[in-house]
Amino acid sequence: MALVLNDRVKESSTTTGTGTISLAGASSGFVSFVAGVGNSNTTYYTIFQQGTNNWEVGLGTVTDATPDTLARTTVINTSAGNTTKINFSGTLDVFCTYPAVKTPDMILTAQGDILYASAANTVAKLAKGTAGQVLQINSGATAPEWATPAASGATEGFAVAMAIAL
Repeated sequence: MALVLNDRVKESSTTTGTGTISLAGASSGFVSFVAGVGNSNTTYYTIFQQGTNNWEVGLGTVTDATPDTLARTTVINTSAGNTTKINFSGTLDVFCTYPAVKTPDMILTAQGDILYASAANTVAKLAKGTAGQVLQINSGATAPEWATPAASGATEGFAVAMAIAL
């Protein structure tokens, strides 16, 4: 299962409640979730209830079935301002999107910050270090961290790295 984003993926639905969305086929001029995202893949989605202000943005899993479905795995934000699934009714527009909170602009907050993957599909930031620090991997080999180098080896290692780069 992979995270897949694609342009012009949109379907309608008349699913009610807070469960998995049954998809009713691609809207005119768009492709279906199965065609654009693929069976068993995850994607970011928006669900909008027509004629209301109800909407939900989240991460869901697409299933090729009869009908095709979108499981609402993780809710990121809603019109209610929380991460609780919206209890939908009526006609829904369901489309592939990229949530604003997942963009680097929403993660970076200061000059010099470094982005890294803290888990699958999860971007994290490391604030800039201080003068003289070097970037290294933490003891668990799971994330970068800043460290103050030993007085004798840091300059030599930097010189070797620069010589290799040239």
